[in-house]
Formats: sequence, structure tokens, C-alpha cells
Amino acid sequence: MSHIWKMVFKRLGLGFLTLFIVSLLIFLATELLPGDFAQEFLGQSATPETVAAIRRQLGLDLPMHIRYIQWLAGVLHGDFGTSLANHRPVIDLIGGRLGNTLFLALYAAAIAVPLSLMLGILAALFRNSFFDRFVNASALTSISFPEFFVAYILIFWLAGMGGMFPSMANFRGDPNFLDMLYRTFLPAITLTLVVTAHMMRMTRAAIINLLASPYIEMARLKGMTPMRVIVRHALPNALAPIINVIALNLAYLITGVVVVEVVFVYPGLGQLMVDSVAARDMPVVQAVALIFAAAYVLLNLTADVLATLSNPRLVHRR
Repeated sequence: MSHIWKMVFKRLGLGFLTLFIVSLLIFLATELLPGDFAQEFLGQSATPETVAAIRRQLGLDLPMHIRYIQWLAGVLHGDFGTSLANHRPVIDLIGGRLGNTLFLALYAAAIAVPLSLMLGILAALFRNSFFDRFVNASALTSISFPEFFVAYILIFWLAGMGGMFPSMANFRGDPNFLDMLYRTFLPAITLTLVVTAHMMRMTRAAIINLLASPYIEMARLKGMTPMRVIVRHALPNALAPIINVIALNLAYLITGVVVVEVVFVYPGLGQLMVDSVAARDMPVVQAVALIFAAAYVLLNLTADVLATLSNPRLVHRR
């Protein structure tokens, strides 16, 4: 098992290196954004002297590499800086919003992962049947539509005409767990429809690819039912690609919620990022982007490790 630990530490090292490069790209990208916070904050009537004084007060007059080093040192100590727009610590602004985004991502994942595995197994079991064609067509349709279009369709049918669910995720009034599930149902279903198709198609393809293997033929010759052959023999050996695609889609649920949160006015990190970009509040934008990148790298690292552990040939090498 020593090679497994070597692989894990190697992946961790590559993950930290990736995060360092991503942090540099994030800082450079935010620096290249048009507009100036000092000018935006003071308005068009501000004099150059006033703008220069505000920039000096906020440290915006320092060279870019100095500000990057200071920002990175603060991040390593858990300090993302202070918001330029409302003078609050960035970590305070992110705290509650991060919990809301994770709640929405886990809510969607709790629906999408079991649903996609079940549909993928059934599509492989009834390959080339009407059910298989219908599920594949539905999956391709959901992939083709952008998130905001799916969101507006759901709002029209389930909130506008049906009136069954609220069109905006309102968290006022200290709601309990069931209230939160009800109020966030539409954004969760929107994300579910987007990511289920990828996971379902990968599950179907991975299982069908194994159905022609000799040990599958042997299991059939022993008289096992088709469902037991797939669940007992095909599915465990198809876990590696399925785990990878699930991890990628879980990363999307966390990092790709910006559009969905804006449509449903959901108080998460995506909405905070959009508001901060509009206000030229670069410390908040940098912190949110870095959190998204860290979540993506961490989930990919987890997928690599789990895919390796699910393969006996890699765990018990001769």
C-alpha cells in the first residue's frame, strides 16, 4: 500500500501547485478588469487628488507584485482581506454565503447522484429499448439547454402557472430544514437536470463496455438475472470512470452555481461574486474565485484517490 500513499502525496503536491498558479491567474485577471474602485466609489465628480488619496488609503497605489504577496500571505493565514465596498472582513461576508452554496450543492447532489446511477443502470439493462432511447434523448436535451433557460422554464411552470414553489429562494424568517428544502427546490432541480445527464450517460457507457467481458458471460451462464449481473459484477468494475464523472459534476455544483443563484436570487457565493464584480470589490471576487478553484481541485484529487482505491489491480500491484 506504500505506492498508494506516494500517489496521494504526489497528488496533494500537484494540487497545491495548481492552487498557487490559479491564485496568480485570479489576481492578474482581477487586476485586468476595467474600472477603478476609487473612481467608482467617489463618483465622476471626484478630483484626481481625492482619487489618489483613496487609492493610497486602501493600498491600491502599491505595485501589483507587492499586493499579490501581501494577499497570498493573508490567505495562507486565513485572512482574505477587507471588502472595499463595505469595509467588512471578507471572511465574514463569505461565511454565511458559503454555507448556503454548499447546502444547495449537496441538495442537488442528493437528488442527482442516485437518480443518474439508477437511470444509467436501467438504460444499460434495457439497451436499445424505448426506455433507453427516451432517457438518452432527455439527457441530450437537458445538456443542450443552458442553465438559465432551464431555470426560467421551471419558474414558468412550477412557480408562475402552478404556484407550487417560490420563484425566489427567500431565507428570511429563520426557516427550518424543511422550509429550506421547499424554498430551494427549484434551483436544486435546475442543477439536477444539468448534471444528471452527464453522470447517467457515463454510467450507461461504462457498464455497457463491461457487458462483453468474459466474467460477465460466465455470470450469465451461471443463470444470474441481468440486474444482478450488472449490480454485482459490472457496476463495481465500472466505478473508476463513474467516480470521476461524479466528482467533476459535484465540482460543477459548487463552482458553476453562479447563473442559477442569480436567476433565483439565491444568497450564495455566486450571487456575492456577481455583486462584487459590479461594485469592483476585488478582494471579495478574488476570495470567492479562489474558494471555487480550491473546491474543484479538492474534488478532483478525491476522485483520483477513490478511482485508484476502487481498482484492485492498482491497489494490489505485483
